[in-house]
Amino acid sequence: MSRIPMIIAAAMMVLSFSAMAETRIGVVDLRQALFSSNDAKSFSETLQKDFAGDEAKVRDAQEEARKLKERLEKDGAMMNESERNKLAGEFQEKVKEFNFLKQRLDSTVAQRKQAFLEQARPGVDAAVKELLEENDLDLILPSEAVVYVKPEMNLTTQLLEKLNR
Repeated sequence: MSRIPMIIAAAMMVLSFSAMAETRIGVVDLRQALFSSNDAKSFSETLQKDFAGDEAKVRDAQEEARKLKERLEKDGAMMNESERNKLAGEFQEKVKEFNFLKQRLDSTVAQRKQAFLEQARPGVDAAVKELLEENDLDLILPSEAVVYVKPEMNLTTQLLEKLNR
């Protein structure tokens, strides 16, 4: 009596293995393809141009804070208390300015990158669908979800070509 369920289980495993053997799977590194695309390179150049002034302000504030700190550490022991407090206050203000400018820049850049990704998403989806159909695949997985893939099943280069059209 106990052999029948084992025979049924074995038969089901054989059937499932044959079904898996017929499944064709491709792999793509979406991040690599998207960020290597011509649109992403153009976006990156535009972003650098648009925020070059803001980046310079952040660097200047950081450098000024560093100089104030060095001066405080070097000369602070020789200053009277009011001079030292004044210099420490200037340092704290410069650190606050740096943090504010850096946070504002990072936030604005992140918003622009998110907008780019949202704008690029339909094109990426269409290119992935083309890959699926052209290669007669049942499934395309992101490379982050895969431990190993045969080189011929890695479709990242083909995806990049489609994105650059």
